[in-house]
Amino acid sequence: MACKILNSSNPPVVCRFSSIKPKAGSKTITLSSSSNSQQREVVSTTAATKTQVLKSNAYGVKFKTLGACKLGISRYPDFEYDAEGGIGTGSGSKVPDCDPLNNEISVSFDIKTLYIPPLTGATTRFLGLPLPPFLKIDIVPEIFQGSIYPESGKVDLEFMAKFWFSVGSIYRAPPLLVKTVLTSEESNGTIRSGRGKRLDKEGNCRLVGVATVHPIDDFLMNTFLGLPTECLANLNAVISLSNSS
Repeated sequence: MACKILNSSNPPVVCRFSSIKPKAGSKTITLSSSSNSQQREVVSTTAATKTQVLKSNAYGVKFKTLGACKLGISRYPDFEYDAEGGIGTGSGSKVPDCDPLNNEISVSFDIKTLYIPPLTGATTRFLGLPLPPFLKIDIVPEIFQGSIYPESGKVDLEFMAKFWFSVGSIYRAPPLLVKTVLTSEESNGTIRSGRGKRLDKEGNCRLVGVATVHPIDDFLMNTFLGLPTECLANLNAVISLSNSS
């Protein structure tokens, strides 16, 4: 802003006043609250607890087949089957809201890791004699899953597999589809039945399962086995559970 001072004998004097207002000194006020940090600690603790619970509910499971097993079909005498060397791995999780005195572990085996020895002259005997040379029955699992009750030792495992009969390179029949529940309890059919044995402290058990075998597109096999008919699996096995935490 400018102004003029008039004087008759002297030229006008011009004076200027600054229009810029001085800046007041700035101050920073910091507000701290313990509630935010406490909330973060609570959230962090809750997340850690949930993670720990999830880990404690996760399991690894291993399956091994042993010797002294039996397989039977139709009304023929049972095959004596040495399944030593069979193996498989999988994962499991504790079923929520189950009986705390008899926890249920839901398990599922990775089919890629599951191996069950074939029936051959080296593993199988019929009426006291080994299977004829070149005769082979491959077992190819497709489903193996179910429930294990560690406290009571009860086992129920859904099992589905294809059984491939072959005689060298001369003959290979279409697969027989077998679907059953391998259980440590009783399994009963019309002409076949079996009783299993629950898990002991070392994980040993006997699993049995009766299944209906339907006809296939092969007249020879249908006639020889009398399809449709029933078959029985009677397996000695070891099942072990390990907590993933």
